[in-house]
Amino acid sequence: MSSPASVRATESPSRRKVLTAGCIGIFVELYDNGIFAFMATALAIVFFPGDGATGALTFVFAGYAVSFFVRPLGAVFFGVLGDRIGRQRMLVAVIMLISIATACLGLLPPYSAIGLAAPILVILLRMAQGFSVGGEAAGAMTFLAEHAPEGKRGLHTSYAQVASFAALLTGTLVAFAMSPWLSLEAIEGGGFGTWAWRIPFLVAVPLGIIGWYIRRSLEDTPNFQRLQKTGGLSRNPLKEAFKTPQHRRAMLYALFIPLMNGSGYYVLFSFMPSFLQGEKVGFDIGTALVVTGTSLIAICIAIPFMGALSDRIGRKRVIAGAAVAMAVVAIPSYALIATGELPLAILGACIMAVVFAGHTAVLHVLIVELFPTRIRYSAYGLGYNISAALFGGTAPLLMTWLIGLTGNIYMPAFYAVVTALGTLIAVLSLTDRAHVPLRDD
Repeated sequence: MSSPASVRATESPSRRKVLTAGCIGIFVELYDNGIFAFMATALAIVFFPGDGATGALTFVFAGYAVSFFVRPLGAVFFGVLGDRIGRQRMLVAVIMLISIATACLGLLPPYSAIGLAAPILVILLRMAQGFSVGGEAAGAMTFLAEHAPEGKRGLHTSYAQVASFAALLTGTLVAFAMSPWLSLEAIEGGGFGTWAWRIPFLVAVPLGIIGWYIRRSLEDTPNFQRLQKTGGLSRNPLKEAFKTPQHRRAMLYALFIPLMNGSGYYVLFSFMPSFLQGEKVGFDIGTALVVTGTSLIAICIAIPFMGALSDRIGRKRVIAGAAVAMAVVAIPSYALIATGELPLAILGACIMAVVFAGHTAVLHVLIVELFPTRIRYSAYGLGYNISAALFGGTAPLLMTWLIGLTGNIYMPAFYAVVTALGTLIAVLSLTDRAHVPLRDD
């Protein structure tokens, strides 16, 4: 199996530029998207009236969930345009939209100043973020895969997933640095603590400018340019996708194979800091973010090796193996986390992170390979983002509600097992296309 270092050494300057553009865009999008969850406690205090901290936090996670139901709309809008006029233009547009929306969150007046307008505007800005993210994943992964050399698509696209988790790690570190000023006493006590929580959102401004500058300088993918020159672009890619049985089946795969993503990404990482601070575990915010940050480092290391492994043995085997492993380790890992002992919590979180790497490193390139260039951006985006809306965005809210209802802190582990088994069932019937060229039509 090729090591990530040896592959980087043979990358051409243009390919490195493509990787940089894809990865930095994913980084910006996922930082902007993830910081909302990491700052959930502060947002609950500042913007949402509630019956105590739990009630306000539930409102925040409801806002988190609502944005995911806008993602399929963003996937359709950007996906159709991406298949008709180009991937590169859409990637420039999505990074501008989410950066502006995130910066506006950092400038929004609190509930004490503008009343109910505050939570309403938070939801609207969160929906703008979701609309943008709906066009990002499919666009960036399509862009990277269509630029990738044959035999290295898995590794090539896996770097974008490293960027996505590096973005979450950055959000974790920023939240950790801000943690002394994220309590109710600090935010309502005046001085630096009153506005310190805004800093992570305002970081979106320079990040967005850098991402926009890099993306706007790139040409579109060879696959898209080839179809454009030959007149082979689809005039209505979604209609074409729904009209063809093969493409309808592929969209179902794009919906159900990411099931494990709902438990892995949105429960293991986005929801984890809030879970660790709950009364059942009892970590303070700083310790909770240490656990999450360590697991993010583990997954960033593991992802490229899983991507390269999928180039060698196929996507299907890697994802199926990860699904089986997650079903086995999820409950014992949560038992380690639930001890409230820092070393054991880190061990449990890192085990789950490494296992999940086998899914997240390969998921997107597998979906890319299901569709031809003519409809790839829109069909991939729609299927994947419906899955994210149904099984991912609702996960933090669902976990908060179920734990509150039952008092059982193992609910996230049960969710991880169920979604892993769902992914396993879906992927077993798939025809693996890891070792054949991408189709144009």
